[in-house]
Amino acid sequence: MTGGTPRSAPTFLADVPPGEALLFLSAHLDDAVLSCGGLMAAVVDQHPLLVVTIFSEASPPPHTRAARTFLRQCGAPNAATLFAERRAEDRAVLDGLGARVEHLGEVDALFRRRGVPGPLHAAERLPELVHRYPTYRFDIALGRVSRGDRKIVDDVTPRVRALADEVGARTVFCPVGVGRHVDHLLTRRIGEALGLRVIHYSDFPYDLTHPTDPAFLAGHGAARRAFADGTADRERLVRGYTTQVDALFGDGTIPATPEVYYPEGVS
Repeated sequence: MTGGTPRSAPTFLADVPPGEALLFLSAHLDDAVLSCGGLMAAVVDQHPLLVVTIFSEASPPPHTRAARTFLRQCGAPNAATLFAERRAEDRAVLDGLGARVEHLGEVDALFRRRGVPGPLHAAERLPELVHRYPTYRFDIALGRVSRGDRKIVDDVTPRVRALADEVGARTVFCPVGVGRHVDHLLTRRIGEALGLRVIHYSDFPYDLTHPTDPAFLAGHGAARRAFADGTADRERLVRGYTTQVDALFGDGTIPATPEVYYPEGVS
């Protein structure tokens, strides 16, 4: 294990016995480390870590304008190559940390298609017609989860629960949904449906520019807890995501902000 400099575990994990596994749900192939990398490095020597990424695949072209823009930002020749690289770097980062990695293979919202009967020739000219979220700004980032995505929650939740049972995890970390990205909201729903103790994490770097929903937190009895004793470890881990880091942090600086958690039932 390479958890970095020994750190103190946060007090909200004080009741988790040493040796008990912790489950981290990640919407995409970097989200868990972006938001929780410091904490992961702090506790990996005391707790086995299972990191499950829900949306780890793309679909073949034609792609929407939003998806093509994303590929250009990542300097990728095509979606298949990019996602293969992203899965490999996620594995490398988390293997190096000593965590178990699972990629569930659901399609990222940028590439997710609607169930359309038969081929549509118009899709070649306007791919937005056959994609569940035609745009990023007005669809994916507005937090309006498509009715067609409800099946994802129904299908994925028992798969994640089986993995949690396999490692004996009784606590799940999942996104609180800062930024309202639909994949993050779906991942939150899956985490909350597992029947485990839930600790929401603040979605970094969305939380640098977007507020957290206070009504959601109040409804879940979730108190804010900051964990600042791991920013160097988090930066080290995040820089392992070489396909993403330049697009996420254009000036090359990863802000050394504390990680923020919302453990339910903690006053």
